[in-house]
Amino acid sequence: MNQIEILRFALRGLLANKLRSALTTLGILIGVAAVIMLVAIGEGSSRSIQQNIQRLGANTLTISPSFSGGGGQRGPSGGNTGPRTQARQLSLADARALTDKTLAPSVKSVSPVVTVSAAQAVYGAASHPIAQLVGTYPSYFEAVNKPVAKGAYFYNDDVLAARKVMVIGQTVADELFGATDPIGRQVSVKGVPFTVVGVLKAAGSSGAQDADDVAVAPLPAVQQSLSGFGSLNQIVVQATGAETTSAAQAEVTAILNQRHGITNPHNPDYRLLNQATLQETVSEATGTFTVLLAAVAAISLLVGGIGITNIMLVTVTERTREIGIRKALGAPRSAILGQFLMEATLLSLVGGLSGVLVAFAGTRFSIAGIEPVLVPSSVVLALGVSVGIGLFFGGYPANRAAKLRPIEALRHE
Repeated sequence: MNQIEILRFALRGLLANKLRSALTTLGILIGVAAVIMLVAIGEGSSRSIQQNIQRLGANTLTISPSFSGGGGQRGPSGGNTGPRTQARQLSLADARALTDKTLAPSVKSVSPVVTVSAAQAVYGAASHPIAQLVGTYPSYFEAVNKPVAKGAYFYNDDVLAARKVMVIGQTVADELFGATDPIGRQVSVKGVPFTVVGVLKAAGSSGAQDADDVAVAPLPAVQQSLSGFGSLNQIVVQATGAETTSAAQAEVTAILNQRHGITNPHNPDYRLLNQATLQETVSEATGTFTVLLAAVAAISLLVGGIGITNIMLVTVTERTREIGIRKALGAPRSAILGQFLMEATLLSLVGGLSGVLVAFAGTRFSIAGIEPVLVPSSVVLALGVSVGIGLFFGGYPANRAAKLRPIEALRHE
């Protein structure tokens, strides 16, 4: 008996019980679709997080105050022992010290930052609470990767003169101006007039946070009018390149430790976030998360395989007399074995292909705010595993059918 005849007998056996075959296929379909979809969701979330980090710049260091530190030596219990210095706020003098090319040759630019939250902006009859109003230097735009879509940035002369100009995000532009061109128009922020000189390129939302609900203005103008001349909320440092980010981090750390009198480098009064390191950490974490999701989904494939075993055992039992007749007419053991293995493989293959189609359709839709990204390797792996499951779990029933003795099979009721 050749392979075509074996395939023909297998198809006839499967079509004889269409509902049973469909239900068995459904188990594999669900398993394959679940594996592909969960891997796609994991990959989509990973890319989304990486894009959000990249918006801040791959060679960017962000320094913010931390009052859990302040020097001193750590004891065995984790607490500080020995002399403890007073925790200090970040200051404009700290930012200026980081621009010293002798002490920090790997630093390209330094942008001191003050922020004002929910600053009420008014233009005509329209008003909008800007989620974050940033006071900083022009270098900030390049450091955090905020290009301008319309108009221009403000310049160093605007900083020196403390001019009340601002660059607004797309959400602010839409809320205040609608279809009107905002360039050159005055916006009142908490009663203080600012002239719009540019509109930032849309960055999109990140979860519940709208990255476009922002405005950026010269640091002295914001300090004079809105925040006061106090401490800084952040200092954004841009390294000369992605390869010098670690060197820049070491230089910045040394300067700040010296200025703040940090005696224990493991317990400073500031936090330093390296975007490149964060991106690597996030990539590793999301990769592990994706593998975990795929492993959980693979359980459904295992369940589908057990379903194939059960169905094929029932099929062998029901067709015992048919097997006996075929063996009595001279059908070799390999033909019987091949037929039932073919049936199990066809069930898993059809289920696998259907699962791929369902998963492909599912990745066209956003899920919980995440755009799934289809991973070709997951499709190949899931489909290959589904076929392997058919062969593995169909092996026992097929072998049992092939071992039946003709006389015993013919006596079966």
